[in-house]
Amino acid sequence: MAHATVDEVLGALKDVDFPADKTQLLEAARSAGAPGEVISALRGIPPETYTNRDDIVHSIRTDPDSDLGHTPAERAEQAREGGKPGLSQHLREVPKTPVEEELDR
Repeated sequence: MAHATVDEVLGALKDVDFPADKTQLLEAARSAGAPGEVISALRGIPPETYTNRDDIVHSIRTDPDSDLGHTPAERAEQAREGGKPGLSQHLREVPKTPVEEELDR
């Protein structure tokens, strides 16, 4: 299965006015003639309102090889911080609250 790259997704969305929701992003990509991989990547994002291109980049699934130019530190930072706040919380390590710590005793 082919994956979209970050550059392909952002290229298809170059004329988008922000903030924009998922439907507006899909419409803009289709009208820009984006390939199927880009449309599929945008279909997979959460139905949120995106305030800028960085929000989109953090929410899409891209080509696994698209981070080959990143240093190990940059990849680790991306893994730690995850995507847009509030998304994929189950993948983040969050410190326990004092109540949770007390209940674990």
